[in-house]
Amino acid sequence: MTVLQASHLNKYFYQPERFPVLTNISFEIQRGEFLTIVGKSGCGKSTLLYILSTMDTDYEGTLTIGGRLLTGLKQPDLARFRNEHIGFVFQFHFLLPEFSVLENVMLPALKLGRFSREETESRAYEKLRLLGVHEQALKAASKLSGGQQQRVALARALINDPTLIMGDEPTGNLDSANAKNAFDILQDLARQGQTIICVTHDQEFAARSDRTIVMSDGMIVSQ
Repeated sequence: MTVLQASHLNKYFYQPERFPVLTNISFEIQRGEFLTIVGKSGCGKSTLLYILSTMDTDYEGTLTIGGRLLTGLKQPDLARFRNEHIGFVFQFHFLLPEFSVLENVMLPALKLGRFSREETESRAYEKLRLLGVHEQALKAASKLSGGQQQRVALARALINDPTLIMGDEPTGNLDSANAKNAFDILQDLARQGQTIICVTHDQEFAARSDRTIVMSDGMIVSQ
């Protein structure tokens, strides 16, 4: 089953003058596939990810996720779609330090409003348990190690059972042991049917994924 389809994506920057950042990007990703996107700095891979995540709408071409055409939707509709269908994991965890681990994980679900607060709390504990950090649930997020914080960020990304998990260098701030742990978690999720797209500079990380798209100068050169 095709989860995401990008067709003929083109993106331009206009300062100091118009120049192409992405050129004719087309690919599909299937349910349960773990896809990585690699390339040198400046090749356009993070720009592509932000288009795929619907956070950047200034492009040519079309983007379809879960059978729904997203190109041309208004920002409020995209924001709701994003919260419901896309879990995002950044290089830095972006947890709110004054909130507990549990509260951080609950936030996207509370915003979506699909579940009661009690059910949301139960689901948050379930995701934390899945990632092995449930014993830290009531601690302030700032009290956790870097590896634990990134696991909590992943639990937060999973709370709404998203169609896609997208990661922008999700292991970039982790040491090698924690990076391996993070990859193993993502790989297990993919085996359970979760679809994952990650931008990475880590060649070992990419080599262990199901498929890798290689970019250069804003174009796909191999996949």
